Amino acid sequence: MGLKKTGLMLAAVLALGACQNGGIFGDNGGRNAGQTPGGAIEESSLEYFATAIGDRVLFSVNEATLNADAKRILDAQVAWLNQYPERTIVIEGHADEQGTREYNLALGARRAASVRNYMVAAGLLETRLSIISYGKERPLEVCSSEACWSKNRRAVTVVAGGIGNV
Repeated sequence: MGLKKTGLMLAAVLALGACQNGGIFGDNGGRNAGQTPGGAIEESSLEYFATAIGDRVLFSVNEATLNADAKRILDAQVAWLNQYPERTIVIEGHADEQGTREYNLALGARRAASVRNYMVAAGLLETRLSIISYGKERPLEVCSSEACWSKNRRAVTVVAGGIGNV
């Protein structure tokens, strides 16, 4: 068979495979949460925690109060963490770049404490949790618009243990 025909056949097979699997990487438009192009992500992995459960919650301007979406994410985090009692976490509090450094460090600390308190009330041992505030020192995006400031107003749950499985 000629090189040209072989190439065409290979392209046709890849195209058919992409159609049957929801895309060339099998992502099905985001409907296969917890999966990678190589297959399913191990449920005990930190990658699963970050992508399928969510490792961050967002806050409104100058607020440290958890909204319903944040509580839903934290409930899922607590459930996952209860499956792996040897894991410890650090909750990072962050703020957007508006305001003074001191104000944002205090706001980040209140946000991290709000997450810690919610998780402890939901049943996690307080000895497994610690908090740190970075204020506005570690933005996800450097910007001067509400669209990206809102991404920087967050608390991130960092699970100890490095990348990989338990």
